[in-house]
Amino acid sequence: MPDSKTYTGGCHCGQVRFECTSDLAMVTACNCSICTKKGLHFTFLDPKSFQLRAGEENLKEYLFNKHAIHHQLCVDCGVDVFARGKKPDGSDVVALNVSCIDGIELSKLKMTPVDGRNM
Repeated sequence: MPDSKTYTGGCHCGQVRFECTSDLAMVTACNCSICTKKGLHFTFLDPKSFQLRAGEENLKEYLFNKHAIHHQLCVDCGVDVFARGKKPDGSDVVALNVSCIDGIELSKLKMTPVDGRNM
């Protein structure tokens, strides 16, 4: 199992910045409509492992379908940085768009297929 590391990252324009701790053991390759169209790849974090460092005032929330996932987009550049939601057990979770991690190379990450289209 990979070791947890502290990562920093943010949106394209830099207005929204975060810090998180993760082992990136599971990164999704989801086929739902939003992940497919936006090219999103999420890892799921305990909210205590995620800190928004800048740009809260630059975030716009986007909800669709069942309104269960609260996507947070930068109002300036439009990047979907993270989302907030609930796990099946009801506990809070942050879904971090791993593409927003500074220096990340998606091709070096193991992707876990998720059939979100049929959920």
